[in-house]
Amino acid sequence: MLYLRLTTAALFLIWGQLLSAQVLTVNTVTRPPFSMVEEGRDTGFSLELLKILAGRLDWEYRVNRTNSFADMLDGVRSGEADLAAANISITASREVVMDFSQPIFESGLQIMVHADEIRQPSLLRALLSWDLAAAIGIAFLMLFGGGMMMWAFERRAQPYFDRPLNEAWFPSFWWALNLVVNGGFEERVPRTPVGRMFGVVLVVSSLFIVSVFVAKITAVMTVEAISGSVNSVNDLYGRSVGTIGGSTAAGFLDRREIDYSAFNGLDEMLGAFEAGEVTALVFDAPVLNFYVQQGGYQYGHTIGQPFLRENYGLVFPAGSPLVEEVNQALLAMQEDGSYDALYRKWFGSQN
Repeated sequence: MLYLRLTTAALFLIWGQLLSAQVLTVNTVTRPPFSMVEEGRDTGFSLELLKILAGRLDWEYRVNRTNSFADMLDGVRSGEADLAAANISITASREVVMDFSQPIFESGLQIMVHADEIRQPSLLRALLSWDLAAAIGIAFLMLFGGGMMMWAFERRAQPYFDRPLNEAWFPSFWWALNLVVNGGFEERVPRTPVGRMFGVVLVVSSLFIVSVFVAKITAVMTVEAISGSVNSVNDLYGRSVGTIGGSTAAGFLDRREIDYSAFNGLDEMLGAFEAGEVTALVFDAPVLNFYVQQGGYQYGHTIGQPFLRENYGLVFPAGSPLVEEVNQALLAMQEDGSYDALYRKWFGSQN
C-alpha cells in the first residue's frame, strides 16, 4: 500500500515537472470580445482569463489562432492542442468527445436585424397607405350616396335640398357628413316619411361607420408599427436569416425548422449582413452586441433579450489532466474577486 502511494506521488510529481517544462498549445478563433487580435496582440475576455490561469498554474503556452471554429475544436479533439479558449458553448454532443472546464461565462443567443428592417411608426406613412386610402374612399362614397338619396327623397319637401342636381351634390354630401359627425341639424330634419326613415337609418349606420373607420385607422397604424420588423424568433420564418454553420445557433434554427444561410466564419457572416444578403442574424448575444457597440449599429441592431441560455467553457482533449487544476483555479478566481474584475473590464457590471 505504501509502495502504491509513493508510486502515485512520484507520477504526479513527474507530470507536474513535465507540464512546467512543456509549452501548452491553446487553440482559439477570432470571436470578439472573447478572442481577437489588437495591435498584434492576442486579447479578449477568454484569452485574458487564460493568461490569469496560466500565471496561477505556472503554465507556459502559445496561442494557435485557427481559421474556423471547427478547426479549433478538431485540434483539441485530436490532441494536437492542449485546450481551446473562445466562446465555446458547453453542449452534450461536445462533452462526449472532449472535456470542459466549469462554466466561465453565461451567454445566450440573440437576434440582430438589419437597419433596413427597422423603422419607427409614421402617421404620414399610415395615412398614405393603400388600406387606409381605400377605407377613406369607401366612406366618402357612402356619404355621397346617402346625401344624394336624401336629396332625391326631400328635394320637393325640404328647402335645403330644393336645388337642381348640378348644385345639389356638395350640399347633400355636406349634410350627410354633418349627420355622421353631429347627428344632423334641427332645421334640416327630413319631412317626407321615406326621408325620415332613411335619415334614421343613416344616423344609426353612422355609428357603425365611425367605429369601423376608427378601427381601420388603428389597424393600419398597428401594422405600420410592426411591418418589416422582427420582434421574436417566430418572426424569422420566411426571412433571410444567417448564422455560422455548426454553431449552437444553427442547431437551434434547425430544431425550429427555420431556413437560414450557413456561413463558415464570423467575418463572412457579418460581411453578408452588411451587404444586405441576409437581413437577420441569430448568434451569440455578446458577440453581436460587441459588434454593434464597435460601429455595427449603422448596419443593424440587436432586439429582444437573449434566449436559449448557454454556458461557455474551456475545452480539453478527453481525459486531460489539466481540467481539475483549471477548475480549482477558476473557483479561486471567483472567490477572490479576480473573475468579477475581469468580467467588469469587458462587459461592465453583471446583471
